[in-house]
Amino acid sequence: MKLETTAIKRILDANLDRAREGLRIIEEWCRFGLDNPDLAQECKEMRHQLASWHSIDLKRHRDTAGDIGRDLSHPREEIRETIEGLLQANLARVQEAFRVLEEYGKLYDLELGIACKQLRYRVYQLESKLLISPPLEKLQASPLYLVTSPAENLLEIVELALKGGLKLVQYRHKTAADTIRLEEAAKLCELCHRYDALFIMNDRVDIAKAIHADGVHLGQQDVPISLARQFLGPGAIIGRSTTNPQEMAKAIQEKADYVGVGPVYATPTKAGKTPAGLEYVRYARENCPLPWFAIGGIDSNNIKEVLTAGAQRVAVVRAIMEAQHPDVVTQELLNQLGLAE
Repeated sequence: MKLETTAIKRILDANLDRAREGLRIIEEWCRFGLDNPDLAQECKEMRHQLASWHSIDLKRHRDTAGDIGRDLSHPREEIRETIEGLLQANLARVQEAFRVLEEYGKLYDLELGIACKQLRYRVYQLESKLLISPPLEKLQASPLYLVTSPAENLLEIVELALKGGLKLVQYRHKTAADTIRLEEAAKLCELCHRYDALFIMNDRVDIAKAIHADGVHLGQQDVPISLARQFLGPGAIIGRSTTNPQEMAKAIQEKADYVGVGPVYATPTKAGKTPAGLEYVRYARENCPLPWFAIGGIDSNNIKEVLTAGAQRVAVVRAIMEAQHPDVVTQELLNQLGLAE
């Protein structure tokens, strides 16, 4: 029993050191590399909380000379080629250390185990803030998402919406020939980037790559998210349509960057599809950690009840594509979304 207690204290001591060291490395970049006082303070608070648990009793059980893992190493540990790689390695190090502290802490002091579980989730949130790509950051800041429908004056409609303040566009045309889709998508992509807006390609990963789109939106029957990310690269935005909690859970597990939640109302875009309704919007509000967009039959007449149900972002099709003045409607929708924040 004494040997067991000694081993537990050595484990706690080693992982408290590991977590504090990793947090200090991350803190230094937040402070000197990012000039971000909030993130630096977050790291500092966690370090000091750990220090309060790192008692003399635990430190007395340290046995560096007798530690068989002292000389264990892996080639990847010796390589740090980028700041992002350095941060990822140390975030993983801290998360693993917190998991060990959470489990073994229960055998030493239950409060330590509980505290380290809470700290582990704080590190997950810190990771999201640190490693977010500029396109994904822009997506998270975009409350309104236009999904296009076929139109002769497609470019004119989208440009008016962009002039109205739109920052996120998805090109969707299920029936056009590939040559038409490629041509229209390329023109839309260039137009969106001219207005500093994101351009997402519906379904077609190959076209998204060919025209340098910011990402792709995948349906339930499209390629796996992992394959799309492998093809487009780690910086691409990848979204997934979901119609129920099971599909949402799978999209989260597959690490989608965002999800569509709907259809909220009946819509010609999803003909014959039973609406998921506002109940699914309420579910997303409580259960989805990813950015999500309520979609399906949403317009200026019903957006208020969608926002009341918990949505902070919405995707629309006809509301803008069939509007007499797309720029004015875009401004109205953005104003309504702004009031809901």
